[in-house]
Amino acid sequence: MAESKKEGAGGAEAGRRIGIGIVGAKFAADFHTDSYRRNDKTKVVAVADINPDALKSYVEKWKVPNTYTDYRDMLKRDDIDLVSICAPNFLHAEIIAECAKAGKHVVCEKPLATSAADARKAVDACRKAGVKLMYAEDWVYAPALRRTIEIIEEGAIGKILYVKAKEVHNGTHSPFARDKKTCGGGSLIHLAIHPIGWALHLLSKRGNNKVVEVIGKVNGGGEDNYVHKQNSGEDFAIGVMKFQDGVHAFVEGNYITVGGMQDRIEIYGSEGNISVDMTFGSPITVYSRPGYKYAIEKADNTIGWTKPAVDEFYNLGYVHELAAFVEYVRAGAEPLWGCSPEAGLACVEIIEAMYKSSAEGRTIKGAW
Repeated sequence: MAESKKEGAGGAEAGRRIGIGIVGAKFAADFHTDSYRRNDKTKVVAVADINPDALKSYVEKWKVPNTYTDYRDMLKRDDIDLVSICAPNFLHAEIIAECAKAGKHVVCEKPLATSAADARKAVDACRKAGVKLMYAEDWVYAPALRRTIEIIEEGAIGKILYVKAKEVHNGTHSPFARDKKTCGGGSLIHLAIHPIGWALHLLSKRGNNKVVEVIGKVNGGGEDNYVHKQNSGEDFAIGVMKFQDGVHAFVEGNYITVGGMQDRIEIYGSEGNISVDMTFGSPITVYSRPGYKYAIEKADNTIGWTKPAVDEFYNLGYVHELAAFVEYVRAGAEPLWGCSPEAGLACVEIIEAMYKSSAEGRTIKGAW
């Protein structure tokens, strides 16, 4: 029998199922666990959360056998190869560093950190430890957006001139996301980070076409917000990125949009344009007087005309994304550039520049 091959620090023997540990047992843990469960090359072996009630609810749903209230104890397990960080934003950089120290590969939900300085430290920690850090920007692996890039690469719309993209809905579930200190901001870092990350993936040519100017405008939080006065972070944010080649991208993230989450993208080219509706593009149309259980994320109700999602986790990219990350660990395959640690770091740096632009009322120049 041929000798089994191992892949890097914390790597798994070829052919063996990849052992998964989850840090955080709430919202993001659901779609990570669902995606891993669809993959016969993985096994979710443990979950950690400081909140015993969150752990109990998660285990009742997913039947994961091993639970921890301190994720550092979970990292001591030899049967964990890859850790998904689904904890609040302010903990991301710390957990990444601890995973690197333990020799575990890492998948980190957006953002990599709540500041550019901490994001750089997290990236450096993984580089020095020789572990893989994968930035979980699900839009990069969303089937509709991957098809969009294929059409663009065929030359169907000519030269890209302008991109417009947004993620908006009516407010966050998480108390940590409502607090500027634990979130890193408000709807800009929590929602607009998706269109920012995807615009980088589409336009930056693997980091060779830098963003050279940014403009940001955000509400001030608290009483300055349009709707969510209890949030210390903003509930409305817009930003503009200018790339080195002259292309502009306009991004938006807000908590003032009712009726369900909207993920929408428009791409304008010299020979055509493309519009993508990732959340209201269901092939199903329902009219209901009494309503039903679930239509799409953040919808208030299901009364009247609705477009219920068929498979949100699949269509938003989570299933493809996490399957690709597993292959990255198993065989050394590279994730798409928009999910690289460099792209994740650039997102935080750009967002920090947009906050500075909004605070100072000026364009911020740089190279991200």
